[in-house]
Amino acid sequence: MSDIIHLLPDSVANQIAAGEVIQRPASVIKELVENAIDAGATEIHVLVTDAGKTSIQVIDNGCGMSATDARLSFERHATSKIRTASDLFALRTMGFRGEALASIAAVAEVELKTRLAGDELGTRIVLAASKVECQEPVACPQGSNFAVKNLFFNVPARRKFLKSNATELNNILAEFERIVLVHPDIAFYLYSNDTALYNLPAVSLRQRIVSVFGKKLDQQLIALDVDTTLVRISGYVGKPDAARKKGAHQYFFVNGRYMRHPYFHKAVMEPYERLVPAGEQVPYFVYFDVDPANIDVNIHPTKTEIKFENEQAIWQILSAAVKETLGRFNIVPSIDFDTEDKPDIPVFDTGGEPVDQPRLHYDASYNPFKSVSAGGGGAGGGYSRKQVEWEGLYSGLSKASRMNEPPVAPTATSEPVGTLFASGGADDIASSSSMFPSALSGGGKGAQHLQLKGRFILTSVKSGLMLIDQRRAHICVLYERYMEQIRQKQNTSQGLLFPEMVQLPPSEAQMLETLMDDFSAVGFDLASLGGGSYAINGVPSGIEGLDPVRLVTDMVHDALEKGSDVKSEVQSVLALSLAQSAAIVYGQVLTNEEMADLVDKLFACPAPNYTPDGRIVLATIKEEDIERLFNG
Repeated sequence: MSDIIHLLPDSVANQIAAGEVIQRPASVIKELVENAIDAGATEIHVLVTDAGKTSIQVIDNGCGMSATDARLSFERHATSKIRTASDLFALRTMGFRGEALASIAAVAEVELKTRLAGDELGTRIVLAASKVECQEPVACPQGSNFAVKNLFFNVPARRKFLKSNATELNNILAEFERIVLVHPDIAFYLYSNDTALYNLPAVSLRQRIVSVFGKKLDQQLIALDVDTTLVRISGYVGKPDAARKKGAHQYFFVNGRYMRHPYFHKAVMEPYERLVPAGEQVPYFVYFDVDPANIDVNIHPTKTEIKFENEQAIWQILSAAVKETLGRFNIVPSIDFDTEDKPDIPVFDTGGEPVDQPRLHYDASYNPFKSVSAGGGGAGGGYSRKQVEWEGLYSGLSKASRMNEPPVAPTATSEPVGTLFASGGADDIASSSSMFPSALSGGGKGAQHLQLKGRFILTSVKSGLMLIDQRRAHICVLYERYMEQIRQKQNTSQGLLFPEMVQLPPSEAQMLETLMDDFSAVGFDLASLGGGSYAINGVPSGIEGLDPVRLVTDMVHDALEKGSDVKSEVQSVLALSLAQSAAIVYGQVLTNEEMADLVDKLFACPAPNYTPDGRIVLATIKEEDIERLFNG
């Protein structure tokens, strides 16, 4: 029997390695720019055409390479960064595997011009699919000039799965931002189709952050700095008023390398738990400097997953540092309430009954993160209690308090609560016209609906009692309206008396440009002022009271998070984001006519049972379950 195991040719092995290292044009830029940084460059230019699909060029003024090094650099596992296995535990460079250039050359056409500082002539080398086509002397500046063309030309399947130019350019911008944020001492320039997107001279770290994300962020950051024997942590964290639900800029870097770390994210966010609304995030830019022997970056080819030896201890240091920073900068306002001889403001429990409330005495030195002594009532800002005697005066508020209680499902001794609810079906929806004809026919006045806890609309159906989530129902109705406007290119814009200004970083501005027609279709009147600045001259009618700047940025962030290349899906994201922003909120009191109109429009939607993002809109308590509650 003949031997069946054999060595793969270099061209095949390089393509296999390229599948992990080079996933898209952004991967090429990451590898080439990191090589330029390791070469000691102080100025780096990046030029892309068609989001890198046609060409990518990276020019630096680093140390350059000799003719021999230029040829050897494209071999697998050829590197100047390490020599022995022990060097892996003392890494201070961005690259170390020696796979990047070999992987790029395996799936693209590459031209390199490079010259050492002391040489009169440099070297030009051309490769395609790992094969050297020519190498010759050439006159060129000191440093290296890489030109990568026709990426994945010999891997049609990989090229076919590349996203649209807008999506690939957003990936390039995201990768570029991660690099420039950790090297403010290097000048970076990025051009897309001959248009300058970034022009970043060498500045301080704070100036670099502001240059990338806008001047508004400068007022929202506070410095973070702690130095221990285990780790040095520096950077900036956001003030609580910078919190937002979407699009918060959050970055971790370790020894100059970007990383993702959900565990450390919790350490940063924990001190904000009582300072920002639930579900909102604050921006942060946190830089770790640790002994390379205590971390492992050799986990994944992307090098964004890093293992720490003392992870738990660093978590505690990070969390304490953020707490100390917030307290030192008096992020929680120092308030001095003069409460002597003043009545206490009553607080009611969930049943509407008044309860004892501690009276809080604040002093000017109040720090929310300093522990209070066990005595509690001293001059250090402790608490004192006083019996509340306001039951009679505030007894009329009991009913209103109960309306704001969190929803509680009905209970039964004989059946679990979960069995009482069933998703409303077509029969129930159809039959409600016989129970309350106006609910579906638009009459409104004849039907009687009940609003429960400012959240649910109750109506009778054939099989029992239907509960409708009023906010989710309104989202469904508005979503269908906005989608129809986008499809019909209807413009129902309402002009603003004074235009609002919105400033977006290049990555978000690129997405907005691709969605400009869709924004116009739903009623936004946006005018580009250049440099990522836009004037909001008009907004969709019916969204009075909403912040148009926040609305536009949230919609752009939603589109970026979805990252879909299908136009209809992006339009759906846009319509859903606008519907969620404009929908009625929980607690809003509705008249019977408003409830009937909302139910009528909900049942006219193609899919009334669920919101476009899959949340349940209505549920039914079956009649037999209701009877069982009283017969149990």
